[in-house]
Amino acid sequence: MWRFLAGVGCAVLLMGGGILIWQGVARSPAAIVPAAGAPTARGEAEALAMPPQATEASREQKRFNRYDHDRNGGVSSDEYLAARRKAFAKLDTDGDGRLSFDEWAIKARTKFAAADADHSGILTPAEFATTRVVRKAAKLQPCAPAAPEAD
Repeated sequence: MWRFLAGVGCAVLLMGGGILIWQGVARSPAAIVPAAGAPTARGEAEALAMPPQATEASREQKRFNRYDHDRNGGVSSDEYLAARRKAFAKLDTDGDGRLSFDEWAIKARTKFAAADADHSGILTPAEFATTRVVRKAAKLQPCAPAAPEAD
């Protein structure tokens, strides 16, 4: 019975300490994030250390500029489809303006041939494992370390 009471007492103390720490961190000036572009108490060096974040409008403007090749302020049908034409031209190896199945599937056929080490026409589980798509890791934005406050 005394173990149970000791456990309950420790749990209450831990919860109380956690609440006090949480409230202390929440009220500290270091935890308050300043608005973008607002001057900070830590000085100009901190403002320069944080990279600017692109707004959604500027991202859309960059995307528009990639399509607007003649910079006339509008995207024509030819400009919009130019990237598709380049991709089609890469696949249309014989240049006849038609895309056959073999032209379309050349990358998959090449990948299969490279994975089929014994040239049997059948991929074993070990050979098939070499065809998996390797995905890039998500890019994480590094956090700038917090500078100690001057008293």
